[in-house]
Amino acid sequence: MGLGRPCTGFRKVNLVAIVILSRGKCGLSTCTTRYLVAMAVADLLVIVVEVILYQIKFHYFLGSFLDITPVCSVIEVMKYGTTDCSVWFTVTFTFDRFIAICCQKLKTKYCTEKIATVVLKTTGDFFYLKNVPRYFIQEPREIIDNVPRFCAYKDSYFTDPGWVGFDWFDMILTPFIPFAVILLLNTLTVRHILVASRVRKGLRGQGRGENYSDPEMESRRRSKVLLFTLSGSFVLLWMPLVVWVISYQITGSGTNFNDAGWIFDNIIFLLRNFNCCTNSFIYAVTQSNFREQVISAVKYPVISVLQFINKAVP
Repeated sequence: MGLGRPCTGFRKVNLVAIVILSRGKCGLSTCTTRYLVAMAVADLLVIVVEVILYQIKFHYFLGSFLDITPVCSVIEVMKYGTTDCSVWFTVTFTFDRFIAICCQKLKTKYCTEKIATVVLKTTGDFFYLKNVPRYFIQEPREIIDNVPRFCAYKDSYFTDPGWVGFDWFDMILTPFIPFAVILLLNTLTVRHILVASRVRKGLRGQGRGENYSDPEMESRRRSKVLLFTLSGSFVLLWMPLVVWVISYQITGSGTNFNDAGWIFDNIIFLLRNFNCCTNSFIYAVTQSNFREQVISAVKYPVISVLQFINKAVP
C-alpha cells in the first residue's frame, strides 16, 4: 500500500485548501476565491477517482466490486470528467485573471461571483456530459458467475469513424486547446503588465529613482505571481503528455510492458496526475494570507486545549 499514504496526504492538503479558501479570509476577491475553490475540489476528485478508485484498485484490489463492468464503466466516465474539469477550471481562472488585469471595462461585469458560478457550473456540466459516451465503449473482459467483470475497450472503438472522431475531439479539447489558450492569455497578460508598469512608474516618478508605495502595483504583483505559478505549473506538467500524444499520432507506435517507453508513458501520466496535487502547495508558497490562515488553523486546537487547561486548573 505504498501509494496510499501519499494519496491520503494529498487529499488532506486539498481538503485544507478548500476549507481555508471557502472562508474567504485570504485577501482574495470573491470571484477569485470561487475559481480557486472549484479548482481545489476538482483536483481532490481527480485524486479520489484517478488515483484511488482506478490506480490503487488496479494494483491492490483487483477483483473487487469496483471491477464489475457497469461500475468500472462509471469510473471511466468520472475519471475523464474530473480530469477535464481540473484542466478547464484552470483555463477559466486564467481567462478571469486576464479580464481582471487587461480589460478594465469588462472587469466589473465579468469578474463577479455570480458570473464565476455560472461559468464553473456550465463548464463542469458540459465536460461530464461530454464523457458520458465513454460508458458505452466498454465491454466485459470476463463473465464470472453470470456477473460481467472488468472493462475493455470494444474493438469498434479503434475502427469506427464515430469513435475515432470522438477520440480526436476529446484530445483537442483536453489538453491541446487549454495548452494553447493558457499560453496565449499569459503572453497577453505579461505584455499588458509590462506596458502598464512602465506607464505607472513614469506617472509616479519611479523613473527618477523616487520610491513610492503603490498598492495597485502590489495587488497586480500578487495576482501575477498566483496566475503565472498556477498556469505555469499546468503547462510544465502537461507538456510531456502533449508531446507524447503528438508523437504517437505521427508515428503510430505503442510501447511494450518490458521496454523503457512503457516506463516513460507511466511517468507522463504520473506528472499529469501530479498537476492536480500541486495547486494547494502553490497557494501556500505564493499567498502570505493563505499561509497565515493555515498557521491559525494549526494553532487553534492547541490554543483551545491550553485555554481549557488554564480554566480547569485553579
